[in-house]
Amino acid sequence: MNPLYVGIDVSSRNNVVYLMNPDGSKHSNFSVPNSKVGAEHLVKRILNAISSQSLTDVVIGLEATSVYGDNLVCFLREDGTLNPYNKRIHVLNPKQVCRFHQAYNDLPKNDYMDSFVIADCLRFGRINKEIYLDDYRHEALRNLTRARFFAVQNLVREKQRFMNYLFKKYSTMAQEKVFSDTFSTTALAVYEEFESAEALANMDLQQLTAFLMEKGKNRFPNPEAVANAIQKAARSSYRLPKTVNDSINQVLSLSISSIRALESQVKAFDKAISEQMQLIPNTLSSIKGIGPVYSAGIIAEIGDINRFPSQSELGKYAGLAWKQHQSGDFESQNTRSIRSGNRFLKYYLCEAAMSLVRCDPEYSRFYHLKYNEVNKYQHKRALALTARKFVRLVFRLLKDNCLYKAPEVN
Repeated sequence: MNPLYVGIDVSSRNNVVYLMNPDGSKHSNFSVPNSKVGAEHLVKRILNAISSQSLTDVVIGLEATSVYGDNLVCFLREDGTLNPYNKRIHVLNPKQVCRFHQAYNDLPKNDYMDSFVIADCLRFGRINKEIYLDDYRHEALRNLTRARFFAVQNLVREKQRFMNYLFKKYSTMAQEKVFSDTFSTTALAVYEEFESAEALANMDLQQLTAFLMEKGKNRFPNPEAVANAIQKAARSSYRLPKTVNDSINQVLSLSISSIRALESQVKAFDKAISEQMQLIPNTLSSIKGIGPVYSAGIIAEIGDINRFPSQSELGKYAGLAWKQHQSGDFESQNTRSIRSGNRFLKYYLCEAAMSLVRCDPEYSRFYHLKYNEVNKYQHKRALALTARKFVRLVFRLLKDNCLYKAPEVN
């Protein structure tokens, strides 16, 4: 093996490239536009370097920099010009590159130095596996599941902001569980249509009960009791000056519109994901509680399960692994999870694990066992360990391409 190392520092406009010889010496350093024309020029420069140095292989590396490197990676893996030279492409973790950069004393921080550090990191070889050149159906599914992930994150943040403003208008109602679902249609109607806590507290009880029955479509088993609880919470809430109260009403109204729009967006993603999943073989949906969305999020990030030699490697890839802290006879019992995993895969594994806790007796028992073992971070710890247990099941089902059969409960 006699490779040319190609370090690429990616940005939205330009890609700065460093070509390094096998012995670590510099071959050349240049910049090309981040476009198809620039990528074609890059390939030509690589070919010239390989020919002039009589090299046999090419190793290309770039940082995972938002979306700016995706098109370049796609171009390089589809272009067959470099295939005779055992082309390998690596997308490096920016944290790893940063720490490698710190090993050089007084090295300046600029695009050209960054491309050198990436090339030298490739030369040392202590890097992650080369990118997975998978089925484009997985790539299409990944676009949808990751977009859904961000939509859900936006929805969670919007609901958190909403609760902050709701506390200002109805402080006690925000504290107490007046509605079983704080963001139900009926609850949002109450928050939006009554001008203040004072107006809600002084409203006729029968009128408020009728309002709840109308908005709830007669689904409340005891609407009068709910109306009583609402008025009690309204009476004990703080009173705001009218000017401040009016501004809070405007904020809440706009926030409710955003919540509804985001919920509609998530539903649209769910529908699109379900349709896309019909094109991909799937055994995970045979697990009760794991529908097409969760199984899609997991399969999209894993791709071909055969690229993982063991379930522990899959767990590490998902970030569900813990660092060891040991020295001499001491070994710490408090260990932190690694931070270099795939956050999208970890999210969908944890969401699926929580669904299993609700639907599967074995996973419910395991979760509560781990929950009761400690006094702090109980849910977070128990959920992570349950998701790690779920990784073993996912690995086995995908590896054997078999359906899940729940164990019999004695």
